Amino acid sequence: MRILETIQSQADAMGLPLYAVTLSTVAKPDAPPVLILHWHGFRRHTPVQVPGIEIPPRPVPGSAMQIDVRWRRIETLDEAMLEAAWRLGAWDLERSNHRPWWRLNAPVSETMACHRAFGSYPDEPEGRMAIVDAPDLDALLDLAATKGYVRWLFRPRAAGVWGSLDEDDITLHDGRTRQDACPVTPMPYDRHRSGRDVYRLGRGRRLLHG
Repeated sequence: MRILETIQSQADAMGLPLYAVTLSTVAKPDAPPVLILHWHGFRRHTPVQVPGIEIPPRPVPGSAMQIDVRWRRIETLDEAMLEAAWRLGAWDLERSNHRPWWRLNAPVSETMACHRAFGSYPDEPEGRMAIVDAPDLDALLDLAATKGYVRWLFRPRAAGVWGSLDEDDITLHDGRTRQDACPVTPMPYDRHRSGRDVYRLGRGRRLLHG
């Protein structure tokens, strides 16, 4: 499962720093997960030049892509995301388990969170929040509504905006990356329990405020 390689190649191609990386999958074996790279940057929405009028730049939309891979256990995806988060210098990796939102009296916020986890933004009619390359997106959203989904999140120091924070002298070799294999092992997954599990990978000492 080439999660790390995909992130690195996309970051090299875009030439922009990453704010966060997420991966979402339906809680069903072999369902293709959707990887989203959330960029930190602004670009002009149009190349048109209007004399006397300054057209403000807009945030660069995220890159959402379907990963076609076979898997049987959530822990398999855990391993791939742990390796990517570890090698890219993240301090932690969050795994959140979300129950199905297609049920009586489910709040709208759960519906919107599910759509956004897979790169769909129905509440943003103007402009695109993500460029999506996911042929099975509609089917995945339908399945997530009835079966629930799992989402991973980490913020990379390598190729990311978080490199401006203080160094982690214990695990980071060059201030941003880690070269050895990830020593953290996946936690057991319980599909009946919603909530978050957080893998601690390193230590950040302070934030820089600007």
